[in-house]
Amino acid sequence: MSTTHRLCLVLGDQLSFDLASLQGLDTGHDAVLMVEVMEEASHVPHHPQKIALIFSAMRHFAKALRERGVRVHYVELDDPLNTGSVPGELSRWHSLLKPREVHLTECGDWRLEQSLKACGLTIDWHVDSRFLCSRADFSRWAQGKKQLRMEFFYREMRRSNGVLLNGDGSPVGGAWNFDAQNRKPLPRGLRPPAPARFTPDAITREVLALVAKHFSSHYGTLDTFDYPVTHDDAQSLWRYFLDWGLAAFGDYQDAMASDEPFLFHARISAALNIGLLDLRQLCSDVESAYWSGSIALNAAEGFIRQLIGWREYVRGVYWLKMPDYADGNVFGNTRSLPEFYWTGETQMNCMRQAIGQSLEHAYAHHIQRLMVTGNFALLAGIAPTEICAWYLAIYMDAFDWVELPNTLGMVMHADGGYLGSKPYCASGQYIKRMSDYCRGCAYKVSESTTEDACPFNSLYWHFLMRHSDRLRANQRLGMVYKNLDRMPESKQRALLQRGQALLARLDEGQSI
Repeated sequence: MSTTHRLCLVLGDQLSFDLASLQGLDTGHDAVLMVEVMEEASHVPHHPQKIALIFSAMRHFAKALRERGVRVHYVELDDPLNTGSVPGELSRWHSLLKPREVHLTECGDWRLEQSLKACGLTIDWHVDSRFLCSRADFSRWAQGKKQLRMEFFYREMRRSNGVLLNGDGSPVGGAWNFDAQNRKPLPRGLRPPAPARFTPDAITREVLALVAKHFSSHYGTLDTFDYPVTHDDAQSLWRYFLDWGLAAFGDYQDAMASDEPFLFHARISAALNIGLLDLRQLCSDVESAYWSGSIALNAAEGFIRQLIGWREYVRGVYWLKMPDYADGNVFGNTRSLPEFYWTGETQMNCMRQAIGQSLEHAYAHHIQRLMVTGNFALLAGIAPTEICAWYLAIYMDAFDWVELPNTLGMVMHADGGYLGSKPYCASGQYIKRMSDYCRGCAYKVSESTTEDACPFNSLYWHFLMRHSDRLRANQRLGMVYKNLDRMPESKQRALLQRGQALLARLDEGQSI
């Protein structure tokens, strides 16, 4: 075994050829270490497709590095010498190779980064340049601010990166944000494009068998796995969205429809989050599509806002506020996550649709997560740690840096409003407006207090009433509380009783 000068540990969400720690690699003397470990695959019960995606993409990336002349030491999950953890494997290979230096790009998980820093080795850490805003830059932006607002951060990102700007630095179209044009329900008869699918190759088939062997107890099916696991296939998925999805994405990005899990969404977040796509290229392609006249401004701006606004913002909040952020629970929620989150066995059609497709594809788009499964967890008072663990486990694109702020801050408002200015709570009327789910439901969205009334309706008012002391002063909820105050006392009592009866059923372990 030749002398190793530099050992570069590459994690499963760092599969980028331009990863900071891989730059300047000497193929004659340096080596890359990649490891499949049980701890990362099972610290929450990750969806089997998520595990398969990462392991397969890792194996393909290792193969591509070797084809470039890089020496790669790759540890498979079934290796009898595998210690089962990333720090354990790094220490083992450090003892074997005795490198002069160990290099690593910043982790996406506070837990993992701390365990690596505590493993007793001297590590040269690299800033993750795949993001536009470094941890240090975000900290400087946030300094002195009592509350952080994504909108102002987003504008700064647009300015500093020159995205969708006129020559004088003003925003194209005269406004920074066209979100008001991104909320249309899907018209009847409008059909989304068929999703792009990628047939598993020999490497992926081997990984699928491995995952089936070791993770059969995890919720979710492997049968529908069709995700890209290479850079080339991820590019194909991206080009397919540019050609067939992006033009309608702006109008219908918040829409939901029965048995239509993907609609006009790109499905690229998992590939982007593990390094198979480049953020800067995506933004450039979308901007070019707008300037060429292929798409409307609300589609271009809406998509770019998700990339350089919200995505970068939640990462900044995560690294600024961890580890205390993970303990946020401003409403004092203690209720356990209902079993139907893991099975989809509920009479609420909206929840059955969102959870069912999540189990089948490890995917749901942002409104399904925020305003269906997330909205229910908020209204029902689910313990933030439990719903956060569910989102991290069930979704293909969920990594701690992006999942935790989105769930704890935006979905559950458990940080007290640090990330979002108001709770994203809604009755069944929102779901009716943005989907066709209510037409196939056992409950009536037009009712609030009867036995067959939509559970979202009474739970919405129950939530607002039980947290009135905290939320009534929120300016964005002022009109809602005025409507509540105008209700007859008899109606308020009936809503409370219906809401309490539903919560009691949850506490007894019943489905709804």
